[in-house]
Amino acid sequence: METIDLRSDGKKIGLINNGNNYFTFSSTAAFQPVTYSWENIRIELAKNHGHCFNGVSSVQKQILDNVTGCIQPGEFLAIMGASGAGKTTLLNCLTFRNAGKLKIHGERYLNGAEVNTDILARISGFVQQDDLFIPTLTVKEHLQFQALLRMDKHFSYEERMNRVDNVILELGLGKCANTVIGLPERDLKSISGGERKRLSFASEVLTNPSLIFCDEPTSGLDSFMAHNVVKILKNFAFSGKSVICTIHQPSSEVFSLFDRILLLAEGGRTAFFGPAGDALPFFSNLGIPCPPSYNPAEFYIHTLATEPSKEAESKERRNIICNAYEVSEASHRVFEIAEANKHRNKAIRKRNGRGGVKKSPYKASVFDQFRAVVWRSVISVVRESVILKFKSFQTIFVAVIIALLFQGQTLQYENISNIQSVLFIFVDILTFQNVFGVVSAISNELPIFLREHHNGMYRTDVYFLSKTLADLPVYIFFPFVFLSIPYYAIGLNPFTDRFFVSCGTVILVTNVATSFGYLISCAAGSTQIALDLTTPLVIPLLYIGGFFLRNGSVPVYLEWMRYLSWFMYGNEALSINQWAGVIFNDTACPNGICTGAQILENYDFNPEFFHRDIGGLCGLIVGFRFLPFLALLSKTY
Repeated sequence: METIDLRSDGKKIGLINNGNNYFTFSSTAAFQPVTYSWENIRIELAKNHGHCFNGVSSVQKQILDNVTGCIQPGEFLAIMGASGAGKTTLLNCLTFRNAGKLKIHGERYLNGAEVNTDILARISGFVQQDDLFIPTLTVKEHLQFQALLRMDKHFSYEERMNRVDNVILELGLGKCANTVIGLPERDLKSISGGERKRLSFASEVLTNPSLIFCDEPTSGLDSFMAHNVVKILKNFAFSGKSVICTIHQPSSEVFSLFDRILLLAEGGRTAFFGPAGDALPFFSNLGIPCPPSYNPAEFYIHTLATEPSKEAESKERRNIICNAYEVSEASHRVFEIAEANKHRNKAIRKRNGRGGVKKSPYKASVFDQFRAVVWRSVISVVRESVILKFKSFQTIFVAVIIALLFQGQTLQYENISNIQSVLFIFVDILTFQNVFGVVSAISNELPIFLREHHNGMYRTDVYFLSKTLADLPVYIFFPFVFLSIPYYAIGLNPFTDRFFVSCGTVILVTNVATSFGYLISCAAGSTQIALDLTTPLVIPLLYIGGFFLRNGSVPVYLEWMRYLSWFMYGNEALSINQWAGVIFNDTACPNGICTGAQILENYDFNPEFFHRDIGGLCGLIVGFRFLPFLALLSKTY
């Protein structure tokens, strides 16, 4: 049983029986039906051959070869083909994503207008192959965050929350609405793979998009769950939306749900585009019939793939099929629709003129973006209970060990080196405790940021500032605790103002280290590369920090590195704070008297540089935050 009611107020409700459950699709506002066409899409990748000794030549590798197609309202289009045929590349081209070094030629039109990234982001949703979520949020909180930033500005807060509740019910997420999303490989109580995929769909349909793109929606799912997932997409199309998906090897049950199919052959040529039911007669007319009781999808993929040891024969068969399609009536119909879109575009331009105001790709104001992203970032920090517990244990445990090792350092000449050692240990441990944690956390979250930014949810500066503010209390509290435990047990300068200056210094050191972690993460792009780079970049700064190598012994050609070393600034500031104005008697000292000035001079520290050191730490925080922001910004273009 299948029914659809189109109300007079423009709101649509679709009711579809999937055999076990009824899915209803309603909208808080009528969406605009769209026709999306693309014409002569040709994509090339420049590959360099040779090396520096015999010269380097550039060769263009053809990925897609003059692919033309279209999708109209209420249609479900599947892009199919063997591995390497260019399915995902075509989908990325249609959605203006991940172009990289590809050279893209061709035209794309949406309801008579040439498509650009901003227009497409406002009326479409993209369900990517990988389900990326902030694992500490619940299903409902994730959708609330999406609703706050992706729904149009005219919706009130109550309407947004009502839309979230409706979508949860529509996609069968009610049972897990208050369950933390989690990570399947780490959390036993995380939501299932099918629920994650439905949550991905829910995130996109919140805004009631006219056009939905999906990249391999059945990847990693069993046959039953794959059929349910594709059935959801079919229901979207039935409600009047246009749905495009790539799919590798669907079952016959899944294949029967597609309205149209686009078959890509190896080399990126179109082998067939049209109604799914017209493909079998097309292949039969070429003398390539599908065997009885054979899955049509497997037949098409097998026919268009290269068989081992039959490369020439496979290539000839593909050429016959592609050449036949180019002169077929189906191909001509597709070109007619594409041309109609192009002419409609000209008519609209003539009527409306070429001028116009470019709309912001963001549906929420900067303040609303900031408020929502800070809310999510704070939840992420607070709910990482395992990490917070481990960090608390690590901080207290290491601080206690240091207190036990260095306790009772009195003002004696023989204890000076011990005190200097522990001051440097403070800087050293706080650096390595925090920089690696930041590198892992930021690198893992970067793909989520890039996806959400591309969806027009928030600006780069909003994300960066929100992340910084949410993390800041952690990087103030734990350094304070770390220093407070061993400070008086060791016997460091007992004056209260000196204690708080030391706390402020180690807090600055910690935030420089985390800022440096931000820089490595945002510049590297992947977790493994960032982790591999961290130690080689930090160690040289450690060596010239004034403990292993005295300040006056740094080679002239490496002198500039000292001013990038928070080890140097932190070690010198802590030393000055410890020894400035200190005088004590000891027979081992010159003339029986030791002064703080003499001790600082012995270590090549200048008491007048204290404010320079504090300023240097603050400057490094600003610099190491600004550079990763620029790196992050560059990734969004």
